[in-house]
Amino acid sequence: MNALPPIRRLRVAIIGGGFSGAAVAWHLARMHRPERISISVIEPRPVLGGGLAYSTEEPSHRVNVPAVRMSMVPDDPRHFARWLTGSGELERDTDAIWKNGDAYPRRRVFGRYVAEHLAPHLGSGVVHHVEGSATNVTRDASGAGWTVHTSSGLVAADIVVLAATHPHPAIPAALIQLAEAPGFIADPYVASALAGIGPEASVLIVGSGLTSADMVAELSRRGHRGRIVALSRRGLRSRGHPDIRGEPFGDFASAPATTALGLLKNIRATLAAARAANVNWQSVFDQLRLQGPVLWAALTPPERARLVRQLRVFWDVHRFRIAPQVASVLDRRHEGGTFDTIAARLVASNVEDGSLAVSFQRRGQTRIETARFDAVINTTGPAHGQAPRLNPALSSLAQAGLIRMDQYGLGIETSLDSRAVGRDGGTTTTLFVAGPLARATFGELMGLPEVARHAQAVAAEIVKLLETPATISANVVPGPLAS
Repeated sequence: MNALPPIRRLRVAIIGGGFSGAAVAWHLARMHRPERISISVIEPRPVLGGGLAYSTEEPSHRVNVPAVRMSMVPDDPRHFARWLTGSGELERDTDAIWKNGDAYPRRRVFGRYVAEHLAPHLGSGVVHHVEGSATNVTRDASGAGWTVHTSSGLVAADIVVLAATHPHPAIPAALIQLAEAPGFIADPYVASALAGIGPEASVLIVGSGLTSADMVAELSRRGHRGRIVALSRRGLRSRGHPDIRGEPFGDFASAPATTALGLLKNIRATLAAARAANVNWQSVFDQLRLQGPVLWAALTPPERARLVRQLRVFWDVHRFRIAPQVASVLDRRHEGGTFDTIAARLVASNVEDGSLAVSFQRRGQTRIETARFDAVINTTGPAHGQAPRLNPALSSLAQAGLIRMDQYGLGIETSLDSRAVGRDGGTTTTLFVAGPLARATFGELMGLPEVARHAQAVAAEIVKLLETPATISANVVPGPLAS
């Protein structure tokens, strides 16, 4: 009897090896028989799992939620906390433990946790790290396969997952005149971006969210004691964590609001009920976060657009909280008169006698003010809406009509099974999107628990294809498939 021919291993290429891409690879490697699958993770950083958020070597950059709420395993929220306890990291960083007992380790520690769990699959040969950047993605002539062009060579694949990193922050138009000026920091994520700022320098931080707070903490650790001003349209600073964590409070999903205004009314009513019950507001937002996909799904596209346009900034500062160690630095600097947050819009900028002159208009006023700074730091946040244009691999797919931006400017439009939606509204069976770039379909998809859950879901969809490989040759499913 002749032996059956060997079954070819199906090839999965994951573009992006930060948390999203690494989590998809890890779940996929655990879900399927290793002899049937080969996973290539394309990532320029030398280690998988860290990405932009968790590769930073800056000691003042900490995870912004307690360790007990961070995990690669959605059904085991204490997975990271148990690893952390046995890692020795807490002994080396005693400041990680806050006064209420919660641990907020340095962000690079979480990156190490992800890398260590992925390492056995790298060692077994199921997962391969292609250390390079994806520059182009093309479909094979047959339409049944892909070629990912990278700075390290070509990667052939049957299935492609787009888990690209956060795009660099866009420079506000009013600051374009400073783009090449010494002292202007366009991308605060570059290693040692703040190293050239002297201890007495006056600093303008454009933005007042999590990255802005990180910049204040890092400057302070470096011995900075000059004036810092954080400027944003609303002047809202990211909120902190309660001293005592509570359980999620409220019910928004039983009868979800169908309008942005209705949702806002429900939130306000629930906050009032929480105050009456002596429950902190953070518990209300924890419930909103858990029920976010249901709430987002209940809104029509126009109401979703209204929510993003009018309420997103308020959601962000309450939902994405800063570690208490960072909050204490901001409070101390504010009390000492060396840090302030103002609500204003940028008007113009230029270089004057070696200083960076920035003109702005405070909220509610008509007068234009101009102030001079020694340094200006851009922390406007990742330009997710421009990802298909800024990322060359995504750009190649957009030009081929295989992906398109979502209508809310949040990233890439996907179907409910996380497949990318193309120019004509259809989806390609073997092209997936994982992580924050898919949040226009799923709502809340920036926090780590939600990203971990989505990575697991994407891996499960790929496993379905692996179990019925004939479906892989089915190219395009006609739209519309996305809500």
